[in-house]
Amino acid sequence: MTRTALVTGAGSGIGRAVALALGEAGYRVALCGRTPETLEETRARSHGADLPVVPCDVTDAAAVARLFETIEATFGRLDVLFNNAGTFVSSTEFGDLTVEHWRHAIDVNLTGAFLCAHGAFRLMKRQDPRGGRIINNGSISAHAPRPGSAPYTASKHAITGLTRSIALDGRPYGIACGQIDIGNAATDMTAAMTKGVPQADGSLKPEPVMDVAHVARAVVQMADLPLDANIPFMTIMATTMPFMGRG
Repeated sequence: MTRTALVTGAGSGIGRAVALALGEAGYRVALCGRTPETLEETRARSHGADLPVVPCDVTDAAAVARLFETIEATFGRLDVLFNNAGTFVSSTEFGDLTVEHWRHAIDVNLTGAFLCAHGAFRLMKRQDPRGGRIINNGSISAHAPRPGSAPYTASKHAITGLTRSIALDGRPYGIACGQIDIGNAATDMTAAMTKGVPQADGSLKPEPVMDVAHVARAVVQMADLPLDANIPFMTIMATTMPFMGRG
C-alpha cells in the first residue's frame, strides 16, 4: 500500500527538500502551503513522483479543517505529517518587539503547527489501519536562543512541549510523534547566515551551513520507522555552527 505524507511549507526550503525526498522514497506527498505557484514549482521537480498540491494557510483553522477533509476524501488515510510551516521575525531587541511581531510568530509557528497536528491526530486515530506519525520541525532555537529572537524562540520551545504531549496522548492509537531540530540548513531563508548574523557577544559573524539534503534524508529516516519505534528528538546541524557553547 502506498503511504501518504503531508508536508506543510512545501513550497520552498526545507519543506520542498523533504517533500521531494519523501516522493523519491515512494510516498504520495500532499504539498501544503499558502502559494499554489511555489507548490507547483516543487511538484515540477519531483521527476514523476506523486505530489498533489493542496494549498492552505495553516493559521486559518477552517482552512486546515478543510485540508484534512480533502486528505481523507482523496487519499483515504494519512501516514506521515511533516509539520514544517514556519516563519522568522527579524532580529529585534526584546524591548523593541511589538505585539504584532509576537502574534505573527506564534500564529504561524505554534498555532499553525497545533492545527495541523490536531487534524492529523484525529484522522490517524479514526483511519483503518489506525495510527501514523507526526514529525514537528523544531529548531536549534528550541534549545538556545539567538539574540533578538524572543517570539521565534518561544514558539520553538513550545513546539517541544507540543511534541511531548502528542507523543504521550498518541500512544493508545499507534500515533508516534517526534521532532527534528535543525541548525543552519542552506536555504533561501538562511542565506544571511553566510554573510553575518548576531552573536551572543554582540558581534556579527558569518556561520557555516549544511546541505538541506541532509535534513531531508533525516526526515525520511524518521518517517520510515515502523510505528513500534520512534525518534522523539533528533538534532541535525552544520558541524561547526555556534550551538555547542553558544553564548
